[in-house]
Amino acid sequence: MNVFGGGACVDVKELAVHRGLDSARFDNLLMKEKTVALPDEDPVTFGVNAARPLLEGLSEGERGRIEMVIACTESAFDFGKSLSTYLHDYLSLSRNCRLFELKQACYAGTAGLQMAVNFVLSQTSPGGKVLVVATDVSRFAAAGEGGGEDWAFVEPSSGAGAVAMLVGESPEVFQIDAGASGYYGYEVMDTCRPLPEGGAGDADLSLLSYLDCCEHTFLEYQKRVEGADYRETFGYLAYHTPFGGMVKGAHRNMMRKLAKAGPEEIEEDFVRRVAPGLHYCQRVGNIMGATAALALASTIDRADLEAPQRIGCFSYGSGCCAEFYSGVATSEGQRRQRRFGIEAQLEGRHRLSVEEYEQVLARSGAVKFGVRNVRLEHGLVPAVSASRAPFGRLVLDEIEEFHRKYIWQS
Repeated sequence: MNVFGGGACVDVKELAVHRGLDSARFDNLLMKEKTVALPDEDPVTFGVNAARPLLEGLSEGERGRIEMVIACTESAFDFGKSLSTYLHDYLSLSRNCRLFELKQACYAGTAGLQMAVNFVLSQTSPGGKVLVVATDVSRFAAAGEGGGEDWAFVEPSSGAGAVAMLVGESPEVFQIDAGASGYYGYEVMDTCRPLPEGGAGDADLSLLSYLDCCEHTFLEYQKRVEGADYRETFGYLAYHTPFGGMVKGAHRNMMRKLAKAGPEEIEEDFVRRVAPGLHYCQRVGNIMGATAALALASTIDRADLEAPQRIGCFSYGSGCCAEFYSGVATSEGQRRQRRFGIEAQLEGRHRLSVEEYEQVLARSGAVKFGVRNVRLEHGLVPAVSASRAPFGRLVLDEIEEFHRKYIWQS
């Protein structure tokens, strides 16, 4: 599993002050930074840049056993063609491969992961692997081009990035507990994206739906896994993280209801079992379908794995569908995971000033949904360097008759 958090970020506290947001409310977000998608970054570039390091160590034969590429996103730019075809092309994978895209808000990455797991478990193609790429991008209108809710508290918490996962029958980093899963879903209009460049929703309803699904997915998990206990079974918990404060509230709710825990125990438990999974999320922001996997990657990188630990994972997607599942991580898996240097990659991003951030927003309209022809200007932020990416960095070069064309910067 690898994360790509882009080339640039912004300090969300500085952004909140610039927007004049209520500082008391902002502190409850528990956010630090968020990745900002540059005009020449899109869901394909984020996805390919996350996936390429996973493939570099594979032999030609092993690469040939990748028989499915699943793109998981709500940021697609084509109503018909899947962006998995672009991922497949720029990763130079075998043509004997299934290519498709999944959409279900922030649940998409988990849907793709579970589909991959079930393909492997089915043994219809022994030795076959699946590349799951969860990739999403938030772009906001420049000041004066929408305003209103577009500039509310969703702006500091919405990021951009991708998580790529290579799923096979010999897991090295995270071994999923087969069949240990509770899922739960129903129709609710908590958030939606009826327009390509913007969304709508009810923040209070979304919070209530998230809490409801968090509880009921675990109760279903508990029915399927004899003896499962929310406090005792899991060494760590990785939650889908719209923002850190929402996770803290959900964990408090679960510990009160299921463990009858008091405030001091809840706080200690949050710091010990949950906080490791928030670290990357606090630096990248909510990347929708990829966020649950981002929390899992953060947990594995930062957990104490001197002894193997079971990690409980909660994934929620508005609309809604949710799932609680689990797996085991080990010290050897952590060592392998840390090879990708996710923390160093995030540290290497250029931190935009608020003025630079506004410039990026103003230029991002060039690649909005439905653009037919455009050639991208590279170097808008000169400090963003491809040298920070070990294999170079894929960027969008032009759109010609709707066809997106990319180049490697090295």
